Amino acid sequence: MLINLSDVLSEQHKTVDETVQLEMDTFQSRTGTFPIVSKEPVHVVAEHVKGRELLIHVDTELCILIPCDRCLEDVKQEFDLNFTKHVDLNVSDADLGEGLDESNFISGYHLDVDKLLSNEILSGWPEKVLCKEDCKGLCPVCGQNLNTKSCDVKIRGLILECQLSVTYLRILRRCNLCQSAQRINLLKQEEIKEELTGR
Repeated sequence: MLINLSDVLSEQHKTVDETVQLEMDTFQSRTGTFPIVSKEPVHVVAEHVKGRELLIHVDTELCILIPCDRCLEDVKQEFDLNFTKHVDLNVSDADLGEGLDESNFISGYHLDVDKLLSNEILSGWPEKVLCKEDCKGLCPVCGQNLNTKSCDVKIRGLILECQLSVTYLRILRRCNLCQSAQRINLLKQEEIKEELTGR
C-alpha cells in the first residue's frame, strides 16, 4: 500500500493522517515465508519537521505464524507495532546522522507501508520461538513430535552414538594425518578392487 506524501512535502506542509489496510499476506525473510493470520488497519501520521525532514508515526497490530524452534508446530506470534521514524529525504541512508532513521520505504512522494512494516517486523523478530516453555521437540531418530506422542526408539544410546560419530567425523576432517590415511586406504581399496575384477 502506498501513501502519497505530496501534501506534507509541499509548501503548505499539511500533516498526512491516514488509516490503510495492510496488503501483504505473508512476511518474507532469508529464513522463509511466514503467513500473516490476522492484521489490523495501519494508522500512519506523517508530520513535517523542517526542509525535507519528516516524523512518521505508525500504529498497528498483526499476528504471524512461526514454526516452533523445537517441534516445528506453528505458533501465533503477535507483533504490536507502534513506532516513530525520523527521516530526512535529503540525506541518503549511507550518510545518516544521529537521530535519523533509514528512509528506504519512501520513493519520491510515496511511502510504502508494506516495506516500512517489513523492516519493523524484521527488527522485532524473536530470537527463539517455542510453542510452550517445556516443549520436548522432535525425536532425533524417527522425527516424532514428543509433545503429542512418546517414541519407542531407545534414544539415549543412539544419541550418544550419533554425537560420538559426529565428533569423530569432525576430528577426521580437520586432521591432516587422518586425511592422508583415508587417501591411502582409498587407494588400497581401489588396487584390491582392480585385482579382484581383473581391470
